Amino acid sequence: MTTNEHPAKPKFERRQFIKASAMAAATAVANPSSGFALPVLNPGEPVLDVQWNKAPCRFCGTGCHVQVGVKDGKVVAVAGDKNADVNKGLLCVKGYHVGAALYGKDRLTKPLLRQKGGYKEISWDAALNLIADRIESDPKRFAIYGSGQWTIPEGYAAQKFMKGGLSNNHIDPNARLCMASAVTGFLATYGVDEPAGCYDDLDACDVLIMWGNNPAEMHPVLFSRVIDRRSRGEKITLIDISTRRTRTTEACQHYLEMKGHGDLAIANGIAHLLIKNGKYDKKFVESYCNFKSPNDEKPNLHGKPISFDEYKKQLEPYTPEKVEELSGMSADDIRMLADLFGNPELKITSLWCMGVNQHTRGTAMNTLIHGIHLLSGHFGRPGDSPTSLTGQPSACGTVREVGTLAHALPGGRVVANAEHRKHAEKFWKLPDGRILATPGYHTVKMWEKFCTPTDQGGDIGTIWVQVTNPGQTLPNLNKLFNPSEKLDDKFLIVSEVYPTATTRLANLILPSAMWVEKNGIFGNSERRTQQWFKMVDPPGEARDDCWQTIAVAHRLFERGFAGMKDRDGRFIFEVKDKNNQLVPIWKWENYYDTNVDQHLFEEYRQFTKYKHKDLAPYTEYVATRGLRWPVVERGGKWRETHLRFSEGFDPYVESGKGVQFYHSTTKDDRAQIWFHPWIAPAEVPDKDYPFMLCTGRVLEHWHTGSMTRRIPQLNRAMPTAYLEIHADDAAKLDIRNGDKVKVESRRGELTLQAWINGRGRPPRGTVFIPFFDETLLANVLTLDAIDPFSKQPDYKKSAVKVSKVKR
Repeated sequence: MTTNEHPAKPKFERRQFIKASAMAAATAVANPSSGFALPVLNPGEPVLDVQWNKAPCRFCGTGCHVQVGVKDGKVVAVAGDKNADVNKGLLCVKGYHVGAALYGKDRLTKPLLRQKGGYKEISWDAALNLIADRIESDPKRFAIYGSGQWTIPEGYAAQKFMKGGLSNNHIDPNARLCMASAVTGFLATYGVDEPAGCYDDLDACDVLIMWGNNPAEMHPVLFSRVIDRRSRGEKITLIDISTRRTRTTEACQHYLEMKGHGDLAIANGIAHLLIKNGKYDKKFVESYCNFKSPNDEKPNLHGKPISFDEYKKQLEPYTPEKVEELSGMSADDIRMLADLFGNPELKITSLWCMGVNQHTRGTAMNTLIHGIHLLSGHFGRPGDSPTSLTGQPSACGTVREVGTLAHALPGGRVVANAEHRKHAEKFWKLPDGRILATPGYHTVKMWEKFCTPTDQGGDIGTIWVQVTNPGQTLPNLNKLFNPSEKLDDKFLIVSEVYPTATTRLANLILPSAMWVEKNGIFGNSERRTQQWFKMVDPPGEARDDCWQTIAVAHRLFERGFAGMKDRDGRFIFEVKDKNNQLVPIWKWENYYDTNVDQHLFEEYRQFTKYKHKDLAPYTEYVATRGLRWPVVERGGKWRETHLRFSEGFDPYVESGKGVQFYHSTTKDDRAQIWFHPWIAPAEVPDKDYPFMLCTGRVLEHWHTGSMTRRIPQLNRAMPTAYLEIHADDAAKLDIRNGDKVKVESRRGELTLQAWINGRGRPPRGTVFIPFFDETLLANVLTLDAIDPFSKQPDYKKSAVKVSKVKR
């Protein structure tokens, strides 16, 4: 067998690293000389009068719970929450420093209006009037761009404001760039979004396959759960399918290297061998599955039905040898993967994230991973699960569940469906027909329109950005962001915590509260909804994003704007207290007179039962470290769901069904196993641009680094972006470690340092650049080709050339 197994090496224990980080963080709180960025206690001072409360971490989609220590109105300490099932008291290096993200020296504290020569401080009243003026002048040309960093109430308010108030569907999130293909993959397979399994599968699986992701750095607390099992003497096989070696590779028995887009061929090769060798689960497939292939005449997520024999025939070209040719993975390794999936005694969990999603065939690849699990019967029991992970703290709870996408409505509904629009108009108490049936612009189209002159079809004139940084994260920045600077009739509003690559082009900057400076609710990658309360005040005049949306809505209401009235003429965000008295939540001084989050959440709960994503009352989340939906009241107690679609776990599976896909697109309780062919990437290396560029994240920084780069310890640990290049390629170009190199694509160029044989090692002909550094914008290089269904761009495969910068 040609499997790339690692030779014997020192024992690798991820928990040891995390515990070391914990000790360093705890020491830093008690010792100012450590350089810890948080306000600290005096040396030797007893830790008295520190008030501790729970909150989910502000960073990734894992949803670790932290205990936040507050003294004298400041966060002074952070600890892992031992009562949290997600992280069991552990945090990663970012999590232990999350409190310091509040206290960067350049926090935005006043509304700022761009004028010639710089920015002028203005009042909140003036800022609200400016936004209302832009909307009133042309509501159809207004858009909101948010992210999976919105809390559930923030996203819900923005959704209601746009679709229910402005009759405008131009609202989309940064999550379109990171997990949209996961959504379309779930919908195409099961008829409903989000994983059936949960993190508990990591404790039960015999085999863990990572499809193009690096959880050792991107989801380290989850990865530690698996590594810890080895320290207890448990046997688990770890397989890293990837285009470059990473820290995840170090912990795996098998590193299976592939070329970009090779995953499509690999998945088909596994399915081909399962059928050829008679190792697929015939009973499971016949009982619970249908087969689909793409409808080339009318592409959609329903495809066209095919028989098992037709599916088998379409897979026949994907022999191990052909897959090796297409993917770069050896034929023996394809056989090894098929043998694992063909073994019913094993429990197999698949994990994936951006490598599969940021892909011009991301929807197809998501369905193929689901299909392998369904075909082999590795589904529906603890440890047997295909599970996508998310990168943002509420990409699931806010974007996918609240539906802050251009085509969506809360609770799994879509604007194109008349019945769904009626549901929303009923819950929001709106006149019939208020919600438009035509989807708004998805992210790439929205920004393309904003960067196009109005007289040339650029029909988005104003974008309000909240909780995200498109000036750094959009692909092909020289097409989709930078041109707006020269368009005088375009207006960019940015609600932010710090100056960013986005605020540099903003016309109006609004200072925002963050994390425990406000109430909040997140939804993590395992369907877990998590609540926290405000613990400290934001600095200066910084205010909650949710309040900002409601205040603009009320400013329009004051002006008589019809859309801000419900069918009875009341303000669409009207809130009354326990005595049935109106609370003026649009006034900042009154916003916390009541719990606005609770009011919005209880209204939103009405939407959640339709697709069996039931949420418990708000007070249940106050009392817990989160609950995984559907949360259903049984025996007088609200109970969460570990496994969806499986009898004995999911309360909506009918007795005797075993497995029931009750939102099946074919209306027969069956999931869909898809065939999708291998297709080449949108851009491949050639003689002019001979390297394939992949972009991604690093352990120390979260996304664009706008928070983590202001934490001294993290910034010192990883101060700048770099180019990873194979040693042989570097030698041919006379490049040594630390040399300045110029990287050029058809869209832009970037000069940065080379790192050879570092923590990541790309194969020959490929390079890697992290995107966290706003001084070195990797996305001037990336192409903006998108998946045809999810509209998600491919950040992993752009052709570039590399040259040494002469001194």
